[in-house]
Amino acid sequence: MALESLIPKFRFSRILNSNANSKSVALLGTVEGHGEDQAILLLEKSLFNLSTFDSLSSQIDQVLTSAENDIYQWGTGTLYSDVQQSPDIKISLIFPATETHIKKHETQQFHMVEETPELYRKLVVPYINSMKGDRLQWVRNILFDGAEAERVVFKSEGEEGFVILPDLKWDEVNIEQLYLVLIVNREDIASIRDLNSSHIEYLTALRERALNAVSMKYSIAKDQLRLFVHYQPSYYHFHIHIVNVQHSGLGGGVSAGKAILLEDIIDQLQWLGEEGFEKRTLTYSLGENTKLWALLKDAI
Repeated sequence: MALESLIPKFRFSRILNSNANSKSVALLGTVEGHGEDQAILLLEKSLFNLSTFDSLSSQIDQVLTSAENDIYQWGTGTLYSDVQQSPDIKISLIFPATETHIKKHETQQFHMVEETPELYRKLVVPYINSMKGDRLQWVRNILFDGAEAERVVFKSEGEEGFVILPDLKWDEVNIEQLYLVLIVNREDIASIRDLNSSHIEYLTALRERALNAVSMKYSIAKDQLRLFVHYQPSYYHFHIHIVNVQHSGLGGGVSAGKAILLEDIIDQLQWLGEEGFEKRTLTYSLGENTKLWALLKDAI
């Protein structure tokens, strides 16, 4: 089912979330002709395309004056848009959307959680195990079955291999908003909790290969790329986020209590030893809509 055919059939139910800073909105609805399955439509205002900036003023279509004072004038307007070079919005569709998807994108309260090694082993490990299996089939489709092959930026085979492809948060037009995700082939690392000193060499090589691949593909300097991992991650198959350091619209995705720089992970493993991150108390933010919060709220 192509996005072009599904969007016109989207029937709005309610707003899940709206963010003024990122100029984005999450809408819940259904798709006409597809029963009662729910869908989440994510819309985000695009940045200006800097490659056409010299002609941007000529693309201003309608102008309405709001106020003026001396040498200052204010107003609103519209721009002529082109879906290839200067799109108005970035569109993402999750369909069929599960209750987990809906809760993830719905407005919610967040709390800081101090996850001790004991709490991790007792409550979080069973939760992580419940989130594997068929829930990760889409990851395996990308890694081993050629899914989304046309979007893959870099791919290498074998246990040490990985794929890099654009994250859904990126419109693939504005390099300033570059956002990629690296997904490793190996399936024995669910999160940073599984990392220990034996992974230092692997992660160091992974970092260097990723920087080389992205730098070459997009003609961007290596020191202009930020590599980080989330804890808790959105899915439990080890992956690394790669973004342009100029990207200012990442919100909570790069906040303390969510993102951990890959370089810091490698450095910490030097002294964490064989037990690795499993022996650390990790503090992170967690939303009330998550199943993990329901498990942890009475234990912290």
